[in-house]
Amino acid sequence: MKNYLFLFLALCCLCSCRPDISFKDYPPVFKTGDNQSWAKKDFNAIGWATDRDYTKNNIFWVRTKLDLTKKPVGHLGVKIEAFGAFDVYWDGKLIGKNGEVISSKAEVPGTSTSYYSIPDSLAQIGSHVVAIRASQSYLPNVQRSVNVGLSTYESLLKFPLIITSFMNLIAGAFLIAAIYYLFLYINSRSRQYTVLIFAVICFLFFALLILEYVKYYVEIPYPRFFLRLEFIGWITFALSMLVPLYFTIQFKFKWKKIVMSLLFITLVSIYILNFGHYDITAIYYSLTMWIFSLIVVFNAIYQKEKGAIIVLIALLLRVLINQFLFYDFSLFISFCIIVLCMLYLNTIQMKVIEEEYQSSLLLSSKLQLELIKKNIQPHFIKNTLTSLIDWVEESPKEGTAFIQALADEFDIINDISEQVLIPIRQEIELCKKHLSVMQFRKEINYKWEESGIDENEFIPPALFHTILENGITHSSPFEDGSMKFKLSFSATAGYKQYTFETFANNRVKLKPRAGGNGFVYIKARLTESYGDNWEFTSNENEQGWISIVKIYTK
Repeated sequence: MKNYLFLFLALCCLCSCRPDISFKDYPPVFKTGDNQSWAKKDFNAIGWATDRDYTKNNIFWVRTKLDLTKKPVGHLGVKIEAFGAFDVYWDGKLIGKNGEVISSKAEVPGTSTSYYSIPDSLAQIGSHVVAIRASQSYLPNVQRSVNVGLSTYESLLKFPLIITSFMNLIAGAFLIAAIYYLFLYINSRSRQYTVLIFAVICFLFFALLILEYVKYYVEIPYPRFFLRLEFIGWITFALSMLVPLYFTIQFKFKWKKIVMSLLFITLVSIYILNFGHYDITAIYYSLTMWIFSLIVVFNAIYQKEKGAIIVLIALLLRVLINQFLFYDFSLFISFCIIVLCMLYLNTIQMKVIEEEYQSSLLLSSKLQLELIKKNIQPHFIKNTLTSLIDWVEESPKEGTAFIQALADEFDIINDISEQVLIPIRQEIELCKKHLSVMQFRKEINYKWEESGIDENEFIPPALFHTILENGITHSSPFEDGSMKFKLSFSATAGYKQYTFETFANNRVKLKPRAGGNGFVYIKARLTESYGDNWEFTSNENEQGWISIVKIYTK
């Protein structure tokens, strides 16, 4: 796309060079009526009106004088921009028609822009008269000016083709970008709204380019001239909303809703106040977009956001571009630069996402290792094996059950160690197996209860197993030698909640504890699976200990 931009700038420089021709034009004059003698070069048009007035279904004539001071190399051509159907006369000679002037039959509307070749015998240096016999039965109340210009006939035909072909190349590039980023958004694991907005902006810019230059290869009758401008205006309106919106999201703008509301009100006001003035409206739209984007970018620079300086430079370049090029070219070049900046910001965002993904993979590996380490700690293995030896010697049958419970717990740990989320029932089975092992080790009567469990739910592995371990470690049994653990589940429209209760005597703490490695593991697992959409609390109460895991769904 950068190559397209440089080529576009070079093309603009070439196109800005005027052809080797020099002429002076005079304001056109008008007269309602139909007299073939009005086409003659030497006809005296004194008294004709400088305004067309409302001709309704009547035929009217337009005459304008041109002084050719320097002939071009090649055939002379004349370009006429006017509404209606008309016949064109050069020094009294008919040189072409645009549509069919109204007569006993209905008018056949012509196009708003037409080109005509001047015979070499009539293209001499000196004064010439262009006379136009016209009618405008469609849109009779539209008072559009008549513009007549001279150039080489070849350049009049080639220039639109060159511009259109190049604009189609740019439009194709934006269409491909729109499709690519749309697919990227649809197939992304973590969908970024900036990617979707960028895809829509690229597509709208593609549509804007096509609509702007479709007039060069599709004949549009003048009654439908404003339909194209309406579509162009609404696309420009949409772009003027989406570009600042993109920057507010990309740069984490705090007052996004306020700024976007003010932007919308401003654009609607521009539309109402300048209704029917399409070019002025589009200019004001783009100017408003530029001002609001500057506000967001200045705030981004203050917040030290990545890429903000680059976007500021691009926005300021618009001022320079407007000084040297007319509106159509400056608008599209400005949009190209802004879109390139967005593309640069997207690459920054993709890099951040990739780094976060690599960090998440690293975190996941660390958590897997931590889960395995939690269950093969030397003191745990040593104490468990010591208890196992005692049980095998005193009661081989119970020792066998102890061995089986320990093996079952390690089997579950092995199955879940590489998973991010596991079924809640598998987590509960892990807790029960751990209680069986600890019951043999500590000879305490551990009880397990559950309430409202949804079998279809998934949670991070060893989440409640870790809470259970903390309850066993930091609590002592009741006088009857028992401890109870209860897991409850509830759900609302906004969140899901697990409540893990430990019914036991709390041991006296020598110093305050904010949670050890177990809590670190729990929070890391919740962050891995739910981002910031979770809440974890664990507090002492009269009956023992209560831990609450709340997972937000909205």
